[in-house]
Amino acid sequence: MTRAVVFAYSEVGYRCLRVLLAQGVEVPLLFTHADDPREQRWWGDVRQLAQEAGVRIETPTDPNTAQWIEAGRAAAPDFLFSFYYRYMLAPGWLDVPRRGALNMHGSLLPRYRGRAPVHWAILNGEAETGASLHYMVAKPDAGALVDQQSVPILEDDTALSVSLKVAGAAETVLARSLPRLIDGTSAARPLDLAQGSYFGRRTPEDGRIDWSRTARAVHDLVRAVAPPFPGAFTDVNGCRLALWETRLDAQPAQHAGLAPCLYAVGDDWYADCADGRRLKIAQLAVDGVRVSPQHAPPPLSGLPLHLS
Repeated sequence: MTRAVVFAYSEVGYRCLRVLLAQGVEVPLLFTHADDPREQRWWGDVRQLAQEAGVRIETPTDPNTAQWIEAGRAAAPDFLFSFYYRYMLAPGWLDVPRRGALNMHGSLLPRYRGRAPVHWAILNGEAETGASLHYMVAKPDAGALVDQQSVPILEDDTALSVSLKVAGAAETVLARSLPRLIDGTSAARPLDLAQGSYFGRRTPEDGRIDWSRTARAVHDLVRAVAPPFPGAFTDVNGCRLALWETRLDAQPAQHAGLAPCLYAVGDDWYADCADGRRLKIAQLAVDGVRVSPQHAPPPLSGLPLHLS
């Protein structure tokens, strides 16, 4: 029976572990993360799935110690798989599996190597992304590509909706690649990193809106960080406004001379942007509480309000 040490978290981790178990791969050891109470969990529970399958589960704060690498070696795996595990694995892990270490990455490699690939793709207005299964080497997201599957990014897709599409693509890629990996007929091609890109970690502060950007750029930021992620925000009159959902509006700006600015039309919020287009703000929150124009707090009086 094929054996694999697995590092897994989030929806990609959940679905890919499910594929391994369904195809009869023995998982003697699984590393995952304890859920952070500050995060709103939207993904399947890797730990529960592993417990139901009788898998040994570990949640170390540092999986790269000699002790844990030796534990992995003692499991005698044919493969090592990393599925959205949040820690970079040390090169010592790459020598543990007999037949190779593989990672599932949430982009169409070599594009969007590195951190938060779904968020960066949306932020940059991409029309597609995907999932890529590749061999792991010391350099992140740089090993030979086994297989990948694309998914579309629609105009109003959010990081959550795209992440779920990518998880589905990851499941498809692993399910069709695993038999060939096991029987030794799988081929892999080197990645041309010069044709790709590398992006770093994002923080909640990166959700601050730059109102000198176009309406499309603001919309892309909003959907790239929309809840359950930290969200896009701006500060007005001493209070924090969160834009949880926007739409590019077909109508031109109503207050072009004041743009960028915030105003209301009936029950709806709008923002006129620097390029003369306007956004409909489908969900606006003040200090974390969703508000309508009829129940706007005093800092939002005197509309239209300049945004900076």
